[in-house]
Order: sequence, then C-alpha cells, then structure tokens
Amino acid sequence: MSADFRISRRAFAGGLVLLGLRRPTSAQGFAGLGESAEGFAPVVPGKTFSFPSDHGPHPDFRIEWWYVTANLADASGAAYGAQWTLFRQAMAPSSEQEGWASLQLWMGHAAVTSAVTHRFGETFARGGVGQAGVVAEPFAAWIDAWEMRGSDQTNAMTISPLELRASGADFSYALHLTADRPLILQGDGGYSKKSEREQASYYYSQPFLKAAGQIAIDGKPIDVTGQAWMDREWSSQPLASDQTGWDWFALHFATGERLMLYRMRQTDGHHYASGNWILPDGKARQIASADIDMVPGAPIEIKGHRLPVAWHVAIPSLGLSIECAPLNERSWMGTGFSYWEGPISFAGSHSGVGYLEMTGY
Repeated sequence: MSADFRISRRAFAGGLVLLGLRRPTSAQGFAGLGESAEGFAPVVPGKTFSFPSDHGPHPDFRIEWWYVTANLADASGAAYGAQWTLFRQAMAPSSEQEGWASLQLWMGHAAVTSAVTHRFGETFARGGVGQAGVVAEPFAAWIDAWEMRGSDQTNAMTISPLELRASGADFSYALHLTADRPLILQGDGGYSKKSEREQASYYYSQPFLKAAGQIAIDGKPIDVTGQAWMDREWSSQPLASDQTGWDWFALHFATGERLMLYRMRQTDGHHYASGNWILPDGKARQIASADIDMVPGAPIEIKGHRLPVAWHVAIPSLGLSIECAPLNERSWMGTGFSYWEGPISFAGSHSGVGYLEMTGY
C-alpha cells in the first residue's frame, strides 16, 4: 500500500483531527478505513430508504458525503466540468452534541475544469456551530458560502430543483439543477457492497439532473448547460484491510442510458467491481463484478503520483466496449487529501460523457 495514499470524497472517513491539521499516512490509518467500525452504526442489507429524511445527515455512521459532478458546454460546444462535494465525518462514536462539543467535522471540495485548466478549492468546518451542515427539508447542504440548496418546491423523490454554488480565488459557478425522474438506489436496494466481505455503504443517486447556469474562470463568466449526477453515500467501514483505493465512473450515454461503475483495488490483484446500468425511463440493472472489465491505460505522472487517465471499459452482457479519455488529464485535486477527478468522454460501441474519480495512487 502506498504511503502517499490520500482520500477523496468517497473515502473521507476520518483523520481530519483538528480540522485536517493531522494528515494520514495510509488508507488504514485514516480513521480506520479498513479497521473495525465498532461503536458506529453498521451498514446491513434490507434498509428501507425514506425521503426526504435520508437526504439529511446520519451522525451514527462514521462517514458521509453529498456531491455533484456536472458535464457542461458553452454556446460554442466547448466542454467544461464542475464538481461540488460536502463530506461529514464523526471523530468518534457518540451521541450527537451541540455547539463546539460536536464530534462532527465537515470538508468541502469544489472544482471547475476545462481542456486547458483545472481549478479547485477546499474548505473545512466544525459541526454544531452553523458553519456547515445539512438539513433534509427543505433540502440544504452548505459549508461557508458553498451551498446545494432546495426550496419548498423541491421534490423529495427527485431531489429537484436545486441551486448549486461554489467559488475560489480563480473560479466560481452557479448552476440550476432539475430532474424529472426518481432517485436510483445503487447496489442491492441501496446496499452497495465494496468487497466480498462486510464492507458496504448505503448509496443512492440522481443521475438524471439537467444543469444550466454560469461558471467563471479567472473572472471570465461563461454560460453553460449540460448534465449532472448527484450521489449520496454513507458508511462506517468502506474498505477492507487489503484494499488501497478505487476507480469510479459516472457515465451519461448519448442514447439516454446512464452507468455507474467502480473498481475497488485489492493488493492481491483480484479487484472487486460493481456497476448499475440505468435505462432512460429510470429502470436499473445491477452489473456483477465478473461481467465488468476495466483496463487502465498507460500511467502518467502528476505531482509525484503515477496513475492512468485513459481506460478501456467492457461489459459483454450489454455489448459495451468503450475507450474513455479525460477532458484534461491534469485534473488533479491537490487538496489536503488529494486524488484525481475530472470530466471524461467515451467512444466505441457507445458514446457520451461522464466523470472519473481515482483514489489511492
């Protein structure tokens, strides 16, 4: 396992002691990503999801995230990407406390990507004092001035419409998000396995969001439209002790289908994969690990890390064989817990756009 492992939005599991002033040296040292979750609530099959309440926080679990990735284009057709992420982490299993006694920590990541630049920001907050948080109804998730906010008109079953905003020293965006189809439960009814053992999360998505609004890079405003994908996930132990990171895809097909796909990398090379093929009408089909072929291309070096940014993906049962390429291969999130995440396009048996995240390289 690399001593330089850093965590991403899906692995913000702990170790932000004193708001990130202590950094982990490995995945397993990061609040026990692969260690026992004793004292925290377990993830077990058979959960009945309830909306809007499950849009809100679950403080009995160790880790949780709300995030959006958006594939955007301007009037000329030039491609852009936007990312908005809010993480919640419990420092220890305990009943919820108010004010500065709260054991909840929050971290936000935001980014704007073009073919020639990748701009990102990171912010931290302590729970219990109003600087960051999530409420289920009317839905609102925020950290400082970054927010994903609904209204009295937001439909709990589509979590739409939403307003999404973030800004940094050299970028900003404000997007209006709408969807006309229900949420998708990932895995087995929202129970998403991460290994053949007990590692799992509760996981649902809204992959049918349409986005419209404005981004800005170096103060230059750009009107954009496109497609977005929102994920919600929470867990107490998402990795096994022999897993080092993952590769995750959220794909929008030109023909209207969506595909969520991930590969959990294991030290013995027998990686665990999972996917969900989502039809335009919202019906979904889980894809078994044995039916997924994810082949990384030649690695490149970014900030001392070697990782693949081009991928071949095949799912024989779907007749799917595609080549994935990044909009900007330097889409490195050089945050305190660093990883690669950016917009991609794909072609072959199918075509479209999406987002790729890679951790643990």
